[in-house]
Amino acid sequence: MKGHTSYGIGGPALGLFYPSGERDLSAILVLSRKKSIPVFFAGSGSNLLVSDDGFDGFVISLAKTFKTLEINGGDIYAECGVMMGHFVKKCVGAELTGVESLIGVPGTLGGAIRMNAGAYGREISNFLTELKVMTLDGDVKQVRRDEVQFGYRHSSLRDDEIVISARFKFEKGTTEEIQQLKSKASQSRKSTQPLRFRSAGSVFKNPPEKAAGQLIDQAGLKGTRVGGAEISEKHANFFVNHGDASSEDVAELIRLTRRTVKEQFNIELELEIKTLGFSEGAFDA
Repeated sequence: MKGHTSYGIGGPALGLFYPSGERDLSAILVLSRKKSIPVFFAGSGSNLLVSDDGFDGFVISLAKTFKTLEINGGDIYAECGVMMGHFVKKCVGAELTGVESLIGVPGTLGGAIRMNAGAYGREISNFLTELKVMTLDGDVKQVRRDEVQFGYRHSSLRDDEIVISARFKFEKGTTEEIQQLKSKASQSRKSTQPLRFRSAGSVFKNPPEKAAGQLIDQAGLKGTRVGGAEISEKHANFFVNHGDASSEDVAELIRLTRRTVKEQFNIELELEIKTLGFSEGAFDA
């Protein structure tokens, strides 16, 4: 899996699938159910740390195949393999306002919906009207926006269902305002995030008290290194791979950070990145 995650870390999976369409996806899910094979929905692997021991199951991604995106006025239909960068670009090009601040957010639309991606006070769920999901039995069902609860980097979408498409409603904005917000977000990311190194984005969710990066910085952990992994000097909530980091290097930094922040500030940090193939308690402080 190291060749299929933005971290460049991870051992082998039993199988990695890019289904060609809904029928193909359904067949894979039915097979996994029949054979009692675990399934993990990976998106583009941009927010994922995989164990070097690998994963004895199927990894499924829509990132290369479910790419349809249609705009009709302020209404958008998009399949969930569409990359967020492309989604934002198309919205901006159609002068639709709402997601321009998400420019530079990696990963697929499906992952962004599941994690309720947001920036500068706006979240993608604000514009969502309907979802289509597929169950592990291979069945498709429609889900209304009001049937899903969204919060900070969280949704109530079931882990055993994969989101395959979504519909959105946006409002028109002015080109000047949209470009201004887009540029502001883009410059902020370039100036504050270690984009030259492999990472999985923010490792921890921001607790209510203070941004996770601030807490880690104030705990004196910036620049801390374990093996090939380092807590970024540029943004303390980014743990970067200098090229030869193991999954255990990153796991040790996670445990150290959680322990230190708990000791100094009595705050429990919650993981934002997804993890795969690790034993229970692998990230406990």
